[in-house]
Amino acid sequence: MDMKLEVVVLPVSDVDRAKAFYTRLGWREDADFPGKDGFRVIQLTPPGSKASVIFGAKISGARPGSAQGLHLIVDDIEKAHAELTGRGVEVSEVFHDADGVFHHANGEKDVAGPDPERRSYSSFARFSDPDGNEWVLQEITSRLPGRE
Repeated sequence: MDMKLEVVVLPVSDVDRAKAFYTRLGWREDADFPGKDGFRVIQLTPPGSKASVIFGAKISGARPGSAQGLHLIVDDIEKAHAELTGRGVEVSEVFHDADGVFHHANGEKDVAGPDPERRSYSSFARFSDPDGNEWVLQEITSRLPGRE
């Protein structure tokens, strides 16, 4: 049985501010549906992604900004960094992990610059939305066997 991740729900405090932020990133607006009693659903999709994010009013009971470590996969970390900063987004410097496996929480073992060998899966950058939901850009240039 296939199981596909299609939607990630983001907890936000200000729906219109979040919508403005993500559309500024160039994400496609798929839906903005109002409901009864202030209920509202917004769905946006990052360029090239099969998965989307949903946020809105009365969508999540989670604390706004509590989503951490959401990964956006890019094939050129430096180009992605430049594009986001060009759109007015505050992005960390590109980094790699000191242990060479995967980034640690809170930047504990971040080392400035892309992976010295430019290995796939090993270079990162972070940014957050206005509520503090954390996104991680991860450079993947060659996928592991069995991965699309």
